[in-house]
Amino acid sequence: MARPPSPRVVLHLDMDAFYAAVEVREDPSLLGRPVIIGHRGRRGVVSTCSYEARRFGVHSAMPSVTAERLCPGAVWLPGRMALYVEVSHGIRAILERHSPLVEPLSIDEAFLDLTGIARDLADGRRIAAAIKQEIRDRERLTGSAGVAPNKFLAKVASDLEKPDGLVVFPLEEVPSRLWPLPVERLWGVGPKTAERLNADGLMTIADLVHAPGGRLARLLGEGSAEHLLALAHGRDDRAVESGREAKSISEERTYGEDLTRPADIDKALLARADGVTRELRSQGFVARTVHLKVRTGDFETVTRARTLSEPTDLAEVVLAAARELFRERVFLKGRGVRLLGLGVSGLEAPRAGQAALFVDERQEKLRRLAQTADGIREKFGKAALGRARLLPPRSAPGEDADGTGEDAAAEASSLPSVD
Repeated sequence: MARPPSPRVVLHLDMDAFYAAVEVREDPSLLGRPVIIGHRGRRGVVSTCSYEARRFGVHSAMPSVTAERLCPGAVWLPGRMALYVEVSHGIRAILERHSPLVEPLSIDEAFLDLTGIARDLADGRRIAAAIKQEIRDRERLTGSAGVAPNKFLAKVASDLEKPDGLVVFPLEEVPSRLWPLPVERLWGVGPKTAERLNADGLMTIADLVHAPGGRLARLLGEGSAEHLLALAHGRDDRAVESGREAKSISEERTYGEDLTRPADIDKALLARADGVTRELRSQGFVARTVHLKVRTGDFETVTRARTLSEPTDLAEVVLAAARELFRERVFLKGRGVRLLGLGVSGLEAPRAGQAALFVDERQEKLRRLAQTADGIREKFGKAALGRARLLPPRSAPGEDADGTGEDAAAEASSLPSVD
């Protein structure tokens, strides 16, 4: 007689206020104080903050001037991405000791498939508690975990009792625990969709479930309606993907003073291209598509993209594409540049596709130079070697690497937002 299949058990782990928690761990004098990771000033943005700061209403992606007004006594720190990545790798190693199927979502959260490892959801709770304790012992940090029969419910569960929570969410509790939540808690409901649903009187997930037949489809279309109703009933068949890799790499900066001079804009493009391709090479990828993001001083945002004839990991190639996009498809109309971002997507392993018939000797030379520079930086630190054009001019020692001044350097936000 065949054994019945093991019940599906999925765990979602979300570290609590990750960046801020790491900083408190490194400096115990910060314990119990409101800590904000980000840059102060009128152009700064909050990356994340401690729970003490959240009690004042501060949250990630909030303008720094608003956060300063809400929480004037906060401790502000610029963030140390290299440290956060190192700690994240340690946490990932702990997760992989408990399951071979780990799907990282970001630096501070991941799914684990415990199907066949845990007998049922109750056993999944035991494993989640053991993981949380191991992270506490080894990394001196806390995380919140959700255990459920699928990814969606596990993600919802991990957020129900933060910080340091552990919630089991069986399917039978969907009506009592999921339905009272706002529609924004459903994957796929962003601000615009939520606004459309709310305008039609659909405020909670229960409202969607009990809406007359066809009403949701008329609002959002058949496909979206079917997707949201499945989630609203706690149905989610997506697998935990342990082989999931980065889909894109990007870097952006907001400037203290709008960039207006073409030379300054071009220098900023070079700085972003250099940073993005350096990260590409460190992860062992080449990219096929270049993305440009520009926000003007009056807050108009434009995004443009171009697919390359050959994938690359060279700053010179990415910069050439970005220059062309900016020159031909971005129209400032006399306005300055408030934010400039550059990214790449279509990532693949080098030479994964068909090799070029003829080798570009110039690109091969540039690649050898880039690899040599990477080696020097790895051995002696990132500041050991840089492009001469990105060095601040002697006549203006207060300028940063983009030539935009100390004000911009202090207020530029280069850390991703996490909660």
